[in-house]
Amino acid sequence: MHEDANSGGQPPAAGPTPSGADQEFLALERELTVLLRRARASQGEMAREVHPDLESAAYGLLVRLDEQGPQRATELAAYIGVGKATMSRQLRALEELGLIARAPDPADGRAWLVALTDEGHLRVSRVREARRARYVSQLAHWDRREVSELARLLHELNGVMER
Repeated sequence: MHEDANSGGQPPAAGPTPSGADQEFLALERELTVLLRRARASQGEMAREVHPDLESAAYGLLVRLDEQGPQRATELAAYIGVGKATMSRQLRALEELGLIARAPDPADGRAWLVALTDEGHLRVSRVREARRARYVSQLAHWDRREVSELARLLHELNGVMER
């Protein structure tokens, strides 16, 4: 079993605070703030591992292409949560680095599909394997059911956040 994740090592007191929020939600907010700050820093590191010239936002885009295959730029922009101009700039940079390629969408000749190149797939796969190995090492003392439950809860949280 893993130790409490909160910074004080003690479970938060139950009940509402003066603002009306339960201590459990205050603890959740605190831990998510730390997790997200670390995730942003980690995303930048992983992007630079793929290619030293990548900006951190590109990593999530590359992972999406690795998992989902070719996508339209508009789908990628919606998934990442950026505008068309930002997505176009990011795709242009990835294309110049040889990590992605664009091809006409056979279903709609006006649209383009974006896909990882062989080089892009190879680089992303190496970084993802290293990241998974790091998670296995860091969570080795956790029970597999806890890891599975954490993944399930994070998936559920991500779903709620997309709405």
